[in-house]
Amino acid sequence: MASDSGTLYVGITNDLGRRVWEHKNERVDGFTKKYGCKKLVYHEYGQDINGTIAREKQIKNWNRKKKEFLIKTINPKWIDLSKEMFGFET
Repeated sequence: MASDSGTLYVGITNDLGRRVWEHKNERVDGFTKKYGCKKLVYHEYGQDINGTIAREKQIKNWNRKKKEFLIKTINPKWIDLSKEMFGFET
């Protein structure tokens, strides 16, 4: 998730659509609500929970430049992917 100013949030969920909706509607207290992270700019799917948690930790430990490069591999314009995926308005 990203804010309009570029703040990034990395997290995992078992229901991406629900979780994005919660962030967009500020149903989740904490970092994303505080910094306005409401745009889905990148996502990955995993089958194994342990592998998924390890990947989340890996990305969280990356510097900003490396995270930006990862996002740009699938979303060079940083558009909100949730509109196409789930029909959410930006």
